[in-house]
Amino acid sequence: MFGFWSDTGQIYMAGSVLDSDPLLCRLCTWHYIYVAVVESEEWESGSIFSFPHVEMATPEGHEANGNERNSGADDPDRARLRELGYKQELKRGLSVVSNFAFSFAIISVLTGVTTTYNTGLRYGGPASATLGWVVVTAMNGCIALAMAEICSAYPTSGGLYYWSARLTGEDWAPLASWMTGWFNIVGQWAGTTSVDFSLAQLLQVIILLSTGGANGGGYLASKYMVLGFHGGILLLHGMINSLPVTWLSIFGQIGALWNMLGVFAFVILIPIVATEKASFKFVFTHFNTDNGEGIHNKLYIFVLGLLMSQYSMAGYDASAHMTEETKNADRSGSIGIITAVSLSSIFGWAYLIAITFAVTNIPYLLDSNNDAGGYAIAEIFYLIFKERYGSGAGGIVCLGVVAVAIFFCGVSLVTSNSRMAYAFSRDGAMPFSAVWYSVNKQEVPVNAVWLSVVLAFCMALTSLGSSVAFQAMASISTIVPYIAYTLPVFFKVTLGRKSFVRGPFHLGRYSAAVGWTAVLWVAMITVFFSLPVAYPITKDNFNYTPVAIGGVLFCTLFSWFWSGRYWFKGPIKNIH
Repeated sequence: MFGFWSDTGQIYMAGSVLDSDPLLCRLCTWHYIYVAVVESEEWESGSIFSFPHVEMATPEGHEANGNERNSGADDPDRARLRELGYKQELKRGLSVVSNFAFSFAIISVLTGVTTTYNTGLRYGGPASATLGWVVVTAMNGCIALAMAEICSAYPTSGGLYYWSARLTGEDWAPLASWMTGWFNIVGQWAGTTSVDFSLAQLLQVIILLSTGGANGGGYLASKYMVLGFHGGILLLHGMINSLPVTWLSIFGQIGALWNMLGVFAFVILIPIVATEKASFKFVFTHFNTDNGEGIHNKLYIFVLGLLMSQYSMAGYDASAHMTEETKNADRSGSIGIITAVSLSSIFGWAYLIAITFAVTNIPYLLDSNNDAGGYAIAEIFYLIFKERYGSGAGGIVCLGVVAVAIFFCGVSLVTSNSRMAYAFSRDGAMPFSAVWYSVNKQEVPVNAVWLSVVLAFCMALTSLGSSVAFQAMASISTIVPYIAYTLPVFFKVTLGRKSFVRGPFHLGRYSAAVGWTAVLWVAMITVFFSLPVAYPITKDNFNYTPVAIGGVLFCTLFSWFWSGRYWFKGPIKNIH
């Protein structure tokens, strides 16, 4: 019986079935001798065994370099990262709670639900919003479980694109990681643009209501002012993300706590303050077909209404991108993903139900002539306080609470963006990779941080020109991230179904079923959200989602065949 140590940290065995006696394997690779004691009841020819804990000894006459001597080489996180081909360069100071907090703050149900509630009301109304949330979060649970299983096996900052490379084999790894990486990072940049621009627009509404509202001579900030708000917000996010990771951990945890407390407060406050409340039947069964968009088929309307819930649940890949800075990464990253999605599902549904109980006149809430200019949730908050106390000031304060939640969401988004850009540059996939793949004395990828900030601002410049261009950019943040989420899952259940070696967290016999459910769901919503949103179709109501997705796909493939295929070989080991 002979074995050899692969670069994945696995021993590939060849030979006949052995008995249950322990086997001591001494395996030499490069500069180290790995000593592993393995006990197994039955070893079959061609089976693969994973060794999570390996003793490393320095051969005689070979002295480890200073970095390795002083870097805690016996630390299991560092050891696992070495097995995956990378040395520890980022500061590993995050706990499982901090890892979870980044994803929870990015999902930020206060952000997603507040900014897209108009879509839910217009397409299906209360039933589409409340029941659609259950459907979407169940499907996102499958995506999260499938991602968590892979994250446990490959805990690196590269996340999705690294997973794709490892799951497709040597021949397909470069193209698979190229496609996944670019879809992931472009989707993240667009997501940051979308979230921070949403905050700028909410500030516009807060100022409008604070100065009298649309019907009371209130001040409506121009599109240039909104872009200025957006730039200022991004500047603050860049400055915060230039701080050490211990500070970012604090911001992430505050953001998660703020979202939780905000939802708690609103769930209690809205029923108390609202003088008129919708019935239980209205909240869960009323289906709005009066959308003014020429669409009357209920199933079609319901499908379009799912966009609110699907958009609200994006961003949980952040836990994967933070694993190189998280302790016990092969467990903590998976826990972070699953917990963030689970709690967001619960808190989001509670917020949705509370808000929807205050809905009594859907056409009025969507009317651009109301006090909030057609911003439904802003009008709800403003109206319930005004009807109860004669002033909408309390509603403006509530909007301020939401604005802070969106701000924290943006902070964590830039954090996730920068780690993805850092990892992708480490593998040479981005232009000027050497610039973005660098860390400062505090072990922060500060160049990647500011790259993310600048690109998010540049994407928002489209708002000054063609509305078509801005809609196309915004569409990227809706579907492209989910495509990136499920590409490695698809590769796992197809090309990697036999070679994948699970980590501490795994789905056992349900792995394939959960994976295929996730893949099929994303395929379905890609089609759903590419459908026309109004009839007859005009240049002003055209759904640019398929154009945006096609544009990202075309650019990614064109750059691959024109250039990338000649030099990009997938993830590059930086341990020599």
